[in-house]
Amino acid sequence: MSHQESLTAYLAAFVAELVHCGITDVVVSPGSRSTPMAMVMAEHPDLQIHIHVDERSAAFFALGMAKASNRPVALLCTSGTAAANYFPAIIEARYSRVPLLVLTADRPHELREVGAPQAIDQIHLYGQHVKWFAEMAPPERSDEMIRYVRSVCARAVAIAGQAPSGPVHLNFPFREPLIPRLDDDLFQLTDRPKGYVKVHHGEPIINDDQIRQVAEKINKKTKGIIVCGNMDDGRFAEAVTKLADLLKFPILADPLSQLRSGGHNLENIIDAYDTFLRNEDAKKFLKPDVILRFGAMPVSKALSIFLKENLEADQYVIDGGSGWRDPFALSTDMIFSSETLFCQQLSALVEEKTSDQYLKQWLAINELTKENMSIVKDINALSEGKLFSQLVDLLPEGATLFVGNSMPIRDLDSFFLKNNKSIKVMANRGANGIDGTVSTALGAAIYSKSLYLILGDLTFFHDINGLFAAKRQQIDINIILINNNGGGIFSFLPQSEHPKHFELLFGTPLDLEFEFAVKLFNGRFTKINDWDHFKKEMERSVDTTGINVYEILTSRDRNRDEHRQFWNSVSQEISKYVKGEQM
Repeated sequence: MSHQESLTAYLAAFVAELVHCGITDVVVSPGSRSTPMAMVMAEHPDLQIHIHVDERSAAFFALGMAKASNRPVALLCTSGTAAANYFPAIIEARYSRVPLLVLTADRPHELREVGAPQAIDQIHLYGQHVKWFAEMAPPERSDEMIRYVRSVCARAVAIAGQAPSGPVHLNFPFREPLIPRLDDDLFQLTDRPKGYVKVHHGEPIINDDQIRQVAEKINKKTKGIIVCGNMDDGRFAEAVTKLADLLKFPILADPLSQLRSGGHNLENIIDAYDTFLRNEDAKKFLKPDVILRFGAMPVSKALSIFLKENLEADQYVIDGGSGWRDPFALSTDMIFSSETLFCQQLSALVEEKTSDQYLKQWLAINELTKENMSIVKDINALSEGKLFSQLVDLLPEGATLFVGNSMPIRDLDSFFLKNNKSIKVMANRGANGIDGTVSTALGAAIYSKSLYLILGDLTFFHDINGLFAAKRQQIDINIILINNNGGGIFSFLPQSEHPKHFELLFGTPLDLEFEFAVKLFNGRFTKINDWDHFKKEMERSVDTTGINVYEILTSRDRNRDEHRQFWNSVSQEISKYVKGEQM
């Protein structure tokens, strides 16, 4: 049997099994050593092949597709540093629990450590950042090896999607010649033609005795809060709001919890906590005795500090991924259960609270805060805070909002308030880096139509070549570029109090005209003049196609001063209210 026949049969079986396992999208970066896998994949009628020449952007593009579709996406690259360029996105996938199947081609064993070109050590290349790694056997056509490659494929896809989802790495050594034989019956499987092995997943759930004990403890508490971080389960909103209504607990909803926007019950949603939990009087007044926490850690530092300051409260962390989301070692109970099923179980057992005084205190301070926050709308200059306060009114129903890290995600937390528009909010909050943001958003846009990306100038610059995917695949995206000429978040950090080297080391002004870069990818660039101009452009954006970038020029110093004046003004009003209530 020829090498070509073995290579083809082995890879055709693997690719056929990929499709049986539910993989529909593969992001391929061109290369020589990956030729046989790429050619076989391109032949399968049920695989969508997305070409991206830059492996770093390619990996983030796959990450975005997987985030938006909630199913694994495959990545394929050649050997050498091409595989190393996947690393940042793999780290993000690991910590944000996104399923990726990473396929790297490699030199065969006899060409390793002997000075062959494009040969690096790819064994466990990504270390502990992947859930599972397998060094694949060299291709053979024997029945045993065909069963092997199909079984490994099914296992890899299942592990990637099993909670907590994450990346899996398979390394394929290929010998030359690299060209497969592309016959008409390439994907016909004689043994188990509908899939070699089906992996069944079950949702974790705690037993009746354990949930009853939790219910008995919570029934004795009168001052409880529910904190919800990043969540992707579409069933969760109804389940947690029902539980909150029974317990009369406020829900502190992170913007990534998908609880601030939608058709579910918004009555007990607290959305201005990032502002009023900076106030010491409010924190003392609202001190809880029990905390239920779902999802990832919240964006808000003020909320994280509030949780840390209430160590004496019973703190339950409910995590369907069986992780350990407890950076401050606060939890009294770590519950490895589906978040939705836990809410449903607990709702069936807890006693409905008759007093809602504590809830009303949270709601009253929340509304008072929002009333005083409305002053941001009176700002005439182009302002980052005002931008985010207007998004609810300007974004279309059902839009997807992808937000960059650093200041944008924090301003979203402060100013994007609850609404019934069903706006999905996404971000890369696993490792919280700025790299790959453009590519991730474009990947998400494959499955999330009407996508708006908001990011800063440093973040845009860091992944500007990611726009290639939009040009090549004709992806529609609206990008709101906040250009404050540097790293705006550093103006809020202690480094800003040391001006001698601040601009050199932290401010890092780019002084770039982004219009030329946008036009390189056939995009449309608009520099926003004022708020009326911005409103008109957002109204027009609903019908636009391709790449549309709207640049809003802001001042880092003015933005810092506006935020501090805003926080101080609101804080004074909150203190007056709290002291009046306590008299």
